[in-house]
Amino acid sequence: MLFGLDGVEVGLIIVFLCLFGGILSGFPVAFAIGGAGVISFGIIAALDSAGILIHQAIDTSSGMYADLIAQGIKSDAISTFRYPDLPRVEEAIFPDGWEKAMDRNLSFIVNRMNERVIAGASIETLLAVLMFVLMGITLERSKIANELLTTMARVFGPLPGGLAVSVVVVGAFLAASTGIVGATVVTMGLLSLPTMLRNGYSPQLATGVIAASGTLGQIIPPSIVIVLLGTLAGDLYSTAQEERAQLAGCSDALTFLGEPAVVSVGTLFQAALIPGIMLAVLYGLYAFGFALLNPKKAPAVELGASNSEPIGRNHGLAWFLGVPALLVVGLIGLSNVGLVGSQDVTVESFSDAGQTASLRTRVGEQCKASMIDLHGQEAWDAAVAEQTVIDAAGGVQEARALTDDERAAAYLDKLASAAPIGSGIAIGFLMLAFVLTTARGVAPSRDTTPLLIGGAGIVLGLGVDALVISPVTTPGWTLIYLAIPILMTLYGCRYAAGLLGRNELLRVVFPPLVLIVAVLGSILGGITNPTPAAALGAGGALLLAAFRKLQDQEKSGGIIIWSTFAIIIMILVGVNFDLRVNVEDVSTENWIAYGVAKSAYLFAMFGIVYSCWVLLRGKVLTPIVRETAKVTSMVFTILIGSQLLNLVVISFGGEHYIQGFLKSFDNPATAFLIVMLVLFVLGFVLDFLEIIYIVIPIVGPVIYGSYFDPKWVTIMIAVNLQTSFLTPPFGFALFYLRGVAPKEVTTGHIYRGIIPFVLIQVVGLAILWYFPSIVTILPDLIPN
Repeated sequence: MLFGLDGVEVGLIIVFLCLFGGILSGFPVAFAIGGAGVISFGIIAALDSAGILIHQAIDTSSGMYADLIAQGIKSDAISTFRYPDLPRVEEAIFPDGWEKAMDRNLSFIVNRMNERVIAGASIETLLAVLMFVLMGITLERSKIANELLTTMARVFGPLPGGLAVSVVVVGAFLAASTGIVGATVVTMGLLSLPTMLRNGYSPQLATGVIAASGTLGQIIPPSIVIVLLGTLAGDLYSTAQEERAQLAGCSDALTFLGEPAVVSVGTLFQAALIPGIMLAVLYGLYAFGFALLNPKKAPAVELGASNSEPIGRNHGLAWFLGVPALLVVGLIGLSNVGLVGSQDVTVESFSDAGQTASLRTRVGEQCKASMIDLHGQEAWDAAVAEQTVIDAAGGVQEARALTDDERAAAYLDKLASAAPIGSGIAIGFLMLAFVLTTARGVAPSRDTTPLLIGGAGIVLGLGVDALVISPVTTPGWTLIYLAIPILMTLYGCRYAAGLLGRNELLRVVFPPLVLIVAVLGSILGGITNPTPAAALGAGGALLLAAFRKLQDQEKSGGIIIWSTFAIIIMILVGVNFDLRVNVEDVSTENWIAYGVAKSAYLFAMFGIVYSCWVLLRGKVLTPIVRETAKVTSMVFTILIGSQLLNLVVISFGGEHYIQGFLKSFDNPATAFLIVMLVLFVLGFVLDFLEIIYIVIPIVGPVIYGSYFDPKWVTIMIAVNLQTSFLTPPFGFALFYLRGVAPKEVTTGHIYRGIIPFVLIQVVGLAILWYFPSIVTILPDLIPN
């Protein structure tokens, strides 16, 4: 044994030192990781060949080991940490020689690259990384941060610590739109840091709030960290739970858990939203509290009004809060009394299958005991009672084809129970009503006649839907019946848009806000998965950047605006009409709808191509593409290098050694706390990408193989990894800010400034630990 350490322990130390040395060498991290794997394997192989590295393995032929197996303890659960008195045998860490280990590693890495990088199921999800990076860099180049910082500073400046609060608000907004930490920190450092210092702000508070707010993009979706973690978490959770079910004596994870062992990136986006907003609120509260306690270090600053027309408090409360709340409550009330709801009268050709029991009860005794221990006796008894009723009724009723009479009866039942007003039309008119009410709020002295006409169109439209349109009215006739109300409403909204455009806050916030709602709404609502949503965001970002560029050049952005409307029309037509024209019977209105949708699609594509041409001519597209290629290639190269380093750790048993240590704790919470502490410490020296691809695959089988909710585990890791950008000496946000900070701001100011925000991160982790429902409530409420 070398230095009295086990050979596997020495191997892990060698790998860590090579990795640390590679990162400090100055080589690009992506190549340093792969190089560390090759060098560490060479050193370990040389020491193993010289007989220096000896592993103290458990003697599986001993009587004590046989006794443990006879007691029903699985071999995977037996380790030197849990049973230190077991007899040992000395063996080389490469029992079959380093040559075979290297051959196995090379074969494995080729297969793994094919599975995960080239042709695997996760490649579609990983493509979302490219799209989100393109979206973020494009929006950053469109100067959205500049306008947001200026506008928010005017809104929050008059408050104590208002400039710091405005930085937090902008950081959260940019996190949901760009998600690029470096670009966010640099932009806010260049624009807001001089302003804050000039107005008497403490350098520590100013630098700390900029660095911390810039990292919100790592947790607020759409987050690249969540995408990368999600691709790993899905595989780790399903595999770990299958192994857990086997150890419990059950046939599979579905039987043991009572639900599929699946976690998706879309679900993780839902889970990350509230924790991300919570962190932003904690940052803002700290800045506000600091200003109250130290008014001279964070004074209120008046930077001018952000609105072209003064708005009274009562007027603002009425039209920005009272009337919209009344509209929402009214819609909910109409839904509760059955006036607004679904008008779908589609009848399936097959009957519904019978309901199965909440848990599978036909299992062995060991599995039964394990399931009772997991779900509780009450849940097991309820499942047994459900299964008894099902058996008495002849078993689970299978789906069967309905007769014509049964389908006709079901159709009449649905027709009779359909709501008079369709929920889709009601929600659409509600959105348009918000435009009218907001315009009334921002322009108290303007002519209200067009707004009243728009409001009358909404009322008329709902009345026409209730009295004239029935559930069997075709989409074409529905559009004809609603033509006049829609035209009246759009007339009012067109006038309202002009009023809203005069308000600086709305003009700056509204375009990126619509893009964020479109991207996140489609993911959080379960409409689509992250990859198509990311593509939508990338296309929308190109349109928005081109529109801003044309405005700077004092040219018309009409093509961009009409392209945006074309996308909306395409979506609305696709949702309301049957566009399948390759079937036998296609009605005239569906042919017309298909033509409209096709034309809208072609015009939208023309708009995106035109946007690219505008950005290319303005010398903006080339740096966008170059930076996108640089970031995404770095991510995928780190992925490949990390796989190589992981294989080195696996080859000499390092992975099993670490997992055995974690499994030796009787309480999984203790093991998870140790993992979180290790991740926190590694954040001082490693970037989040290295931690995700190197550490998580090793510890993942343990932390995802316990009773913890996988969504909660993943978000806890993501919040923890966020600190890797803030913790010295290698916090990237600190490097970015140091590069753009004025000379009077020292590195000491930056380091002292981020300490309170790192502590806030720890407080945030503690809150999520004690209140895990903060993570799980949104996925539970929203169907995925």
